[in-house]
Amino acid sequence: MTTIYRLLTEDDTSAFCHKVSAALAKGWQLHGPPVMAFDSARGVMRCGQGLTKEIEAAYDPEMKLGQQ
Repeated sequence: MTTIYRLLTEDDTSAFCHKVSAALAKGWQLHGPPVMAFDSARGVMRCGQGLTKEIEAAYDPEMKLGQQ
């Protein structure tokens, strides 16, 4: 088994929550708490959430993490 990691980011809108919910529905697990930061260049809050997932395949840097 291999543990893979990804970080989802998005503006602070429902789109961020939908991204995280879709990943959870595909078997990803939350890794740590969500984070928020102000993007002063764009004038918006940004959110981030780390996720991990156990997979059968060996890690390959070419793999599309969102498709796992």
